[in-house]
Amino acid sequence: MRELFNLCTVDASPQIRHKQIGIISLSTFQESGAISLKRLTHDRIWSAIDALAHRYGLSASGLAKQSGLDPTAFNKSKRATGDGRPRWPTTESIAKVLEATGATLEDFTTLASNGANVGLHGHSIPLIGITQAGVGGYFDDGGYPVGGGWEQVRFPRVQDENAYALEVSGESMEPLYREGDVLIVSPNATTRKGDRVVIRTDDGEVMAKTLVRRTSKTIELASMNPDHPNIVLPLDRVEWIARIIWASQ
Repeated sequence: MRELFNLCTVDASPQIRHKQIGIISLSTFQESGAISLKRLTHDRIWSAIDALAHRYGLSASGLAKQSGLDPTAFNKSKRATGDGRPRWPTTESIAKVLEATGATLEDFTTLASNGANVGLHGHSIPLIGITQAGVGGYFDDGGYPVGGGWEQVRFPRVQDENAYALEVSGESMEPLYREGDVLIVSPNATTRKGDRVVIRTDDGEVMAKTLVRRTSKTIELASMNPDHPNIVLPLDRVEWIARIIWASQ
């Protein structure tokens, strides 16, 4: 999929135009060719946004905030002007929603053309808060999610069947990750120097760090917050380490 385009009332050039969407008949283009879609309406566009929010475990305001927009941007009251005329989401807003959720343009246009009850590509993965992850019972010795108490979040096309999600809380990882951001973690992915990782120590602490260096005896980790110094741990203190493969920001 190339980029979000052809969703504006004025022209249909293959670029993102930051204009408001009107009632149009559009086509999206993939590498293999064009896919014709049904006529889009104001209600269909907003229903698709609501459906994405629901499928990723968010409210409309939560989705707006996670997409870097004003939290009220998707409120029902913002979907019409004061005199009752329809107000459309901009292509910029939709592009930010897709980036925040990991959904594709195809996912969005499928929802907009066929209704909110169609399935998205992808599957549900377990979700807990990162502070909960340090409590016993959520992971086995290899760092794979186990047991109950997990919520579910929908995420498209995760290659690792053991992937899970951690929700950030607090300010310790700012400015990179903020409260409410969701980290998708793959316990089966290879970790390399420079990767952002989640690590659990032998005292049960779970941390999100950047992998700086690993030797035969130690591991060096950098904080997401540049004000905090690097830490060096003996490898025998590390229960498991897993790579962060995606983050909503």
